[in-house]
Amino acid sequence: MNTEFYWINAPEVWRENDGTLSVVTDEQTDFWRKTWYGFERFSGHFYGCDVSGDFTFQVKVIADFSALYDQAGIMLMVDEYHWLKAGIEFNDGAPAIGSVLTLGHSDWATGVFPGNANLFWMRLTRKGDSLRLQYSADGKTWPLLRLAHFPVANKCRVGVMCCTPQRGGLAVNFEDIVLSDALNKDLHDLS
Repeated sequence: MNTEFYWINAPEVWRENDGTLSVVTDEQTDFWRKTWYGFERFSGHFYGCDVSGDFTFQVKVIADFSALYDQAGIMLMVDEYHWLKAGIEFNDGAPAIGSVLTLGHSDWATGVFPGNANLFWMRLTRKGDSLRLQYSADGKTWPLLRLAHFPVANKCRVGVMCCTPQRGGLAVNFEDIVLSDALNKDLHDLS
């Protein structure tokens, strides 16, 4: 697999050191397409690599979410009309676990995170035209967040993302970034 990572919308402040990617978000950054609000945004920070075929991507995320729509996690992208982002997003006064699947239009599914949202893990497995999205509060147990259809593309990008639509200045650390062959676990295997 090609593991040469590159930026889409690089932030002004970032560095990579000893396997940790540290980012400080720019102002008013986001990924969104049309639904409910009507607007389109493709200004969020995404650091990813090209992939094809089946894979699993996993990362540990550390951030202090405090402003409306502060967000960080993982992302899979074909182009600006076809992508998935998932992780913690601050809304309704609290950090929540959620995902946005965009196939022309964005949807948004969100729920209560069962742990300390300032430290969490995300895992995405692609198998053919299916995506299995998992999260973890402890790096050991991996509940299912979303199972989704995603059109097969010869090439796409997978990596980490962060955005702050209402401000700038969210500091995020991405650690233990791993891209591997697809984990072939039963859907209800939470390991």
